[in-house]
Amino acid sequence: MLKDLICDEFQNTVSESLVYHRSILDLLSKLQQANANISRDVIKAVTNCGCLQINAQKQAIPKDTPLGDLKRYFQTHLSGKACEHCQESIENQIGQHLFYIAAICNLLDINLYDVFIKKQKQMEILGMFNLS
Repeated sequence: MLKDLICDEFQNTVSESLVYHRSILDLLSKLQQANANISRDVIKAVTNCGCLQINAQKQAIPKDTPLGDLKRYFQTHLSGKACEHCQESIENQIGQHLFYIAAICNLLDINLYDVFIKKQKQMEILGMFNLS
């Protein structure tokens, strides 16, 4: 399957290109840094660029709403669309995050594609009860 090959190729490329940060401790700290950078870039899209806006308030959910209808009442609090510059920056940070996820998988002998497949199956089985 093509997706399997792309994921495996990405994981192998990460393994080949990782030189300095081979310690699990280094990788875990780099993963946290990459996560913080994603947040920072989204926040900068709101506060510096203005291409995105956040309008957050308490989620208004009517009492006795069936679980299957909850999705209709939850909002993202996000409006606008990231401009080309912000989109590229956020994508770059997400790529860094994926890089460190793949590197951690390599150290722990975990196949990233298998993780995707297992999570997909879990979401299909649990549906809206998948509280992740």
